[in-house]
Amino acid sequence: MGRKKSPGLFKRGRIWWIDKRIKGYGRVAESCGTTKLAEAEEYLAFRLNEVRSAMVYGIRPTRTFQQAAIKFLEDNQHKKLFERYVYAFERVMPYIGDLRLDRIHNDTLASYRRARRADGVSAGTINKELSCVRRVLNLAARVWRHDNGMAWLDAPPLIEMEQGNIRRPYPLSWEEQDLLFRELPAHLQRIALYKVNTGCRTQEVLQLRWNWEVQVPELGTSVFILPVLDEFQTKNGQERVVVLNSIARRVVDEQRGKHPEFVFTYRGRPTKSIHNWGWKLARERAKLPQVRVHDLRHTFGHRLRAAGVSYEDRQDLLGHKSDRITTHYSAPDVARLIEAAEKVCVRRPNTVLRIAAPTNLPQFEKSGEAVKEGRA
Repeated sequence: MGRKKSPGLFKRGRIWWIDKRIKGYGRVAESCGTTKLAEAEEYLAFRLNEVRSAMVYGIRPTRTFQQAAIKFLEDNQHKKLFERYVYAFERVMPYIGDLRLDRIHNDTLASYRRARRADGVSAGTINKELSCVRRVLNLAARVWRHDNGMAWLDAPPLIEMEQGNIRRPYPLSWEEQDLLFRELPAHLQRIALYKVNTGCRTQEVLQLRWNWEVQVPELGTSVFILPVLDEFQTKNGQERVVVLNSIARRVVDEQRGKHPEFVFTYRGRPTKSIHNWGWKLARERAKLPQVRVHDLRHTFGHRLRAAGVSYEDRQDLLGHKSDRITTHYSAPDVARLIEAAEKVCVRRPNTVLRIAAPTNLPQFEKSGEAVKEGRA
């Protein structure tokens, strides 16, 4: 006759787990980390003793990373980056989900890092996932409290970020813009032309809606005010005013009547993505595989600076966070920003310095003649 296991122990696959409710404390649900019943019994006894000590003497109860991640998601299910955290936790959970919070540190994340690198994941993506882990550990140490008033974690560990190749911004020259835009499908060409003339981030373009348009009668034009909503937020969490130069205005006017809610559409539906096969194939045909969608925003900023637009106006046009109240504009303020944005429509002779690597010599690319931009 086999040995009778203690209440609260069960097997998941080959591993023994604890799932036990303790009066006055709550639920203990975690892995014993062993396939042997005797060792699982010992670990259960250790955990029960630890819980009793915590209840009587105020010793810190333990929580696993999985428990902490679940609490975080429950507290933040309506936040803008909720899906990003869910994705990140799914990636790290097989490596640290069963570990107690006080056992998580740089070394325990080493196997996760190796696995993600082996999958070909970039250092930037790994760092985004690690930042989600750090966020949970920081909350566990500084905000969350047990019933006895003690923090979930004594102190957050130092989690080092992954070191990878730094991807420098790549502002386009006028010739490169012509090559790339000529290869884009019509709906992406319109979006790209709008982005390179407004500096908007991807979601600020894809989520752009007609009811965000506000008329400015004194100037005979309109602007878009990007709000802060549950389903949409700007990157810095502040409302943003987007002014339109003549090219961006033309793009917007061409979109009128195509959809009752969204400005940019594809086959009658809101456009869901820019970085798709249409974009990737266009890059290859234009022989510009290094260009990212976000480089259109860098191009706008680069051209503003080259045109002598002030730092403060560049901040406002790019939607950077600042101490100024950037949604309370007068008509002259809007006129000044439109005039500044209009300067990127002019093809100015300028040199774009490319620094490929510290060991390489700089490469120079000359732009075209100074003529008005009148085509995609």
